[in-house]
Amino acid sequence: MRFFASVVAALAVAQGVVAVDVQKDIIVSFPEDTAEDVMTRAKDEITNAGGAITHIYTLFKGFSAKAPQKIIESVTAWGTEFNAVIEEDHEISISNNLS
Repeated sequence: MRFFASVVAALAVAQGVVAVDVQKDIIVSFPEDTAEDVMTRAKDEITNAGGAITHIYTLFKGFSAKAPQKIIESVTAWGTEFNAVIEEDHEISISNNLS
């Protein structure tokens, strides 16, 4: 019985070690009057958590990134103070088929 408990405990630990945080493609945008260091902090938190900044936008204050789900939740939480908008990046298309 003791052997079985040890195996179960080892498997539980192994599962936690192997678990990988899901990476998502996101777009983060801020109001134009947001201080530059706020956007820098967001980018730094994402890269420090293993994510990557994939594009910095010039038409609006923002960037796109591939980031772990956990850090997206963290940046979303403190970003509300600065009216940050964080949304999943995905492809969209326009069709003129009006059926």
